[in-house]
Amino acid sequence: MGIAERRERERDARRGAVLDAARTLLLERGFIGTTTKLIAERCELSEATLFFYFRSKEEILMSLLFEGIDFWGRGLEKLGALDLPREQLLARIWKYFLEVRDAHPEYFFLSTYLSHPRATADLAEDVKAELVRRSGENFARLTGLMEKALGGANPRLAAELLWASFLGLITLRDARLNLGSRAHPTERELSAVLSTLLNGLLETGDAGGKR
Repeated sequence: MGIAERRERERDARRGAVLDAARTLLLERGFIGTTTKLIAERCELSEATLFFYFRSKEEILMSLLFEGIDFWGRGLEKLGALDLPREQLLARIWKYFLEVRDAHPEYFFLSTYLSHPRATADLAEDVKAELVRRSGENFARLTGLMEKALGGANPRLAAELLWASFLGLITLRDARLNLGSRAHPTERELSAVLSTLLNGLLETGDAGGKR
């Protein structure tokens, strides 16, 4: 291995360590409490050295956000390759949401980041455009899955309903936990929500198919 290649691998490894530290701190301290100083300390770096790999906290968050978008995309593509009855497909999508929430809670947390004031204020226009493109591709994948399950009964709206319902319920549960309350909706309650959504979505699909 040449010197240049070794340095590049070392740089990638250091960047990976910074991102791992940031994802842990995000879950511990939130967006505001996560600082470049704390990230550097967690990696056993000086803050000045951290800035050699990332220019700002925002760049670190964007890197994690892109990582999450790519992860979601790969999973949605795998779901698209499944040959399942429509009810099972919808249930499998919901299960995938749960699996990602359990394995990578930081990706769900980061899903809310763009709704924060000035979250994209300092982003370069090309970075912002890439965010729009790649997140749009993921939403198109989810919409395609809904169309596969429901036919032409407004799959875009169905995709928004399914995703927003899950994200909202998980955000509500996390807020209650942060307040020291009981964690709910529980897994059983989430299953009940899924049943309600499935009934409504499948009825919509049936109605759309009769038009």
